Order: sequence, then C-alpha cells, then structure tokens
Amino acid sequence: MHGGQQPQKHYGITSSISMAFPREVDHQYTHKLSEAMKPFGVFEDEDELNHRLAVLGKLNTFVKEWIAEISETKNLPPSAITNVGGKIFTFGSYRLGVHTKGADIDALCVSPRHVERTDFFDSFFAKLKLHEEIKDLRAVEDAFVPVIKFKFDGIEIDLLFARLALQSIPDNLDLRGDSHLRNLDIRCIRSLNGTDALFLWC
Repeated sequence: MHGGQQPQKHYGITSSISMAFPREVDHQYTHKLSEAMKPFGVFEDEDELNHRLAVLGKLNTFVKEWIAEISETKNLPPSAITNVGGKIFTFGSYRLGVHTKGADIDALCVSPRHVERTDFFDSFFAKLKLHEEIKDLRAVEDAFVPVIKFKFDGIEIDLLFARLALQSIPDNLDLRGDSHLRNLDIRCIRSLNGTDALFLWC
C-alpha cells in the first residue's frame, strides 16, 4: 500500500460496493434484457404470480391458526389469544422480484415469545401434514438454519422459524433494524439475518 500502510481489514459483512441509484441507461438495459429473456419462458405470467400470492395468504392463515392453538394449550387468556398474531415474511429471489418460473419461495415464520422452536417442528409440522395441498413435507432440524420444506399446491417453499421477544406479532410488524435481535437464540438470529439484509435492499 502507498506509504507503507496496511490494507484495512473487514470482518463479517463488508460495505456496499456502491449505494448509487440506477441511471436511466441502467433501466433501459434492464428492460432490454427482460425482453430478450421473455421468449425463453423464464418469467411467470400474471396467473402464476397470483397463484403464489394465494398460496402465501393461505400459509399465513395456517400460521395464525397454529399460534392461536398453541397459545390455548399454554393457558394464555382468551383476550391474549385473540391478538397473539403471527406472520409470514418472504425473502430471497421472490422477495426481490427476480425469481424465475417455477422457483421456490424462501419464507420466515415469525412467532411471539411463548411459541418454541420445538412447537414449530412438532405441532406446526403435524398441522401441515393434515392439508391435502401440502406435498413432499420434510423437516431439517439439524441444518445450520433449521427449515421445513414442502410443496404447497405445487409451489415449493422453504420455511424458517424465528420467535421474537414480543407478546404478540402484529400484521404491520417491521423486521428492519437490529432491535428484534435482542435476547434471541442463535438459530433465530440466523433465520432473521437473511430477511433483514433483503429488507434493506427493498
């Protein structure tokens, strides 16, 4: 290095190469590339995109139902059970809008603090088994980031789990920032890590 200085070391996540917004010419190149790829059938049509939205809506409903059921078994008062919530967040290529036709959906199930990871892999897994639309269901609990994998009405989904130190999970919950990482175990932090990084891009 110039002047005998050592290069600066970076640990963990390095800084962005550029924070600049795309130029007009970048938008033009993106449009040209999309048009060139369309004849090869790599993009989904509107019906297929709507199908994904419908599947995610059903999955979100399953999560809310399951968390309410778990809350009842843990003797929460009825008023708390009504408002306990729960939510599905998407991330990865689908969240960024760059997925190709037939690609899977990476998703995160977020629960309140009284729902355990063991509940997710036991009772939620059992709940998914009951639905005819769910196929190829399997749990990978010992993975670096534990996940439940399945096909929901033909859509492949990788579902992670994280419980937050909150009494309830509102529909307008925002996962951006590090405030939700307090008092979490390492597996929940890993599950949240990918979604936090992607929300910063959106």
